[in-house]
Amino acid sequence: MEEQIKFYEHKLAFEMDPSDLFDALNNGEKVMALDARKAFGFEAEHIPGAINIPHREMSAETTKHLDKDILYVTYCDGIGCNASTKGALNMTKLGFKVKELIGGIEWWKFDGYATEGAKGIKTGLKIECAC
Repeated sequence: MEEQIKFYEHKLAFEMDPSDLFDALNNGEKVMALDARKAFGFEAEHIPGAINIPHREMSAETTKHLDKDILYVTYCDGIGCNASTKGALNMTKLGFKVKELIGGIEWWKFDGYATEGAKGIKTGLKIECAC
C-alpha cells in the first residue's frame, strides 16, 4: 500500500487537471498557464491569461523574463499531443517549477471553461479577479 500511496503522490506532484488550474488562477495563486504549442495554435485559441512559448523555442534566452517563483502549467491540444510534456521537460531543465495540464485545452473546454483567441469560446466559466 505504501508504494501505491507514493505513486499517486508522485503523479499529483507533476500533473494538474483543468479544475485545479481554474481554481488556482481564480484564487490568485502564483501559477501561470503556458501554452507549449506553436504560435498559430495559441492565436486561434488559448486559456485566458496564458503565455505562449512553443516547446521547440524554449531556451534560457526565451525564458529569461519569466519569474522562477511561479508554477508554470504547460498545456497543448490534448491527449493526442505531447507538446505539453516536451514543454514541461524543457522548462524543468531550465530551472522552473512545472506541472502538466491533464487533457490540454480540449479538456479545459470539456470542463466548461472559457478560452480566448480568434476561435475562443466566450461562453464558458471565466477567470475573474476577486480583489
